[in-house]
Amino acid sequence: MTMGWHMMLGFSPALFGCYIWDENHSYEMLRRSRACVINLPTVDLIDTVVSIGNCHGNQVDKFAQFGLTARPATKVKAPLIAECYANFECRLHEDRMIQSYGLFIWEVVKAHVAVSPKRPQTIHYRGDGEFMLSGGWLSRRGHFKSENL
Repeated sequence: MTMGWHMMLGFSPALFGCYIWDENHSYEMLRRSRACVINLPTVDLIDTVVSIGNCHGNQVDKFAQFGLTARPATKVKAPLIAECYANFECRLHEDRMIQSYGLFIWEVVKAHVAVSPKRPQTIHYRGDGEFMLSGGWLSRRGHFKSENL
């Protein structure tokens, strides 16, 4: 599935929250399995991302339909998407807000990040059919206390 509404919640452990509508095909699968992989795509996959969001997993094999490569994860049963820049294997950390708010809180148990490109243009959904592109950067590394890096 594609996901638009998400947030980082902590660093140690790394916690990630996301909203999933209870009518979404993935909702019950995630509740039952208590695990997932969050895959971070780059701008070259934007049309694929939109197409994936426009179809339902109970009607189509999205890996086959969109030519994506499933790779085995090391800590969870859900697959990684090889074409994505980064993949975060997650286990359900907190389930108290799922039924009331559709808010899943995941702990990242393993991260896979490509070594190249160094600063990829990843895409992030903003709503209303618009995406934000990452990629530009400014460094202030020299201004940080070492313990804050």
